[in-house]
Amino acid sequence: MADTYKVLGQSNPNATTLTDAYTVPASTSAVISTVMVANRSGTGTSFRLSLAPGGAADSDEHYVAYDVAIDGNQSIAFTVGITLATTDVVRVYATLATLSFNILGTQVA
Repeated sequence: MADTYKVLGQSNPNATTLTDAYTVPASTSAVISTVMVANRSGTGTSFRLSLAPGGAADSDEHYVAYDVAIDGNQSIAFTVGITLATTDVVRVYATLATLSFNILGTQVA
């Protein structure tokens, strides 16, 4: 198996829209090492982060961060070790369209 360290996904979602930021490709697994959230505005806002096994429809148990406050011009790093299987989906949501999400980790094929 080959490990590829990379940016797994990036997203600047529309305001109040749950958005797929990364889907694990077929015949692959992944490990998220860090999720970076950057607020590009001086206005504070909030965000959500969810993990949908097998790309399942959104459900309350998928959320690993919910309505987390982020100040204006601030970045937050979540250093984690989340393992994902084929077709699992990472979704992001921002109250305002001023947030950038970067998902960093390893893809294992």
